[in-house]
Amino acid sequence: MEETTRQKKFSRLIQKELSSIFQKEAKEYAEGSLLTVTIVRASVDLSLVKVYLSFFPKEKSQEKLEKLQKDKFMIKKLLGEKIRKEVRIIPDIVFFLDDTYDEAEKINNLIDSLNIPPATEDEEENYA
Repeated sequence: MEETTRQKKFSRLIQKELSSIFQKEAKEYAEGSLLTVTIVRASVDLSLVKVYLSFFPKEKSQEKLEKLQKDKFMIKKLLGEKIRKEVRIIPDIVFFLDDTYDEAEKINNLIDSLNIPPATEDEEENYA
């Protein structure tokens, strides 16, 4: 099911505010990494958001994610302070690692490893 306009606006607001929090008030979660909030998906009733994060470099990203999960109450509190006048309820947050870059890299490596012989002139004429 596609997201409603309301969900999209809410997700953008959460993404913007969480990015600001991680940049200014909760720097300890990045610890020498670049932390990016890549995607935010809100439930239909806006009571839950799934937040996808990307760490660069990727080393220890799982440990950093676990630390975030453990301290998500503090992140929710900081988020609540920023958006409490714009929303009725502060959503519960679930953090996930965004592995889109890793999957794209795997696909590129697979394509690069293919051994495709060059087309002959006869084959090129058939496609023209």
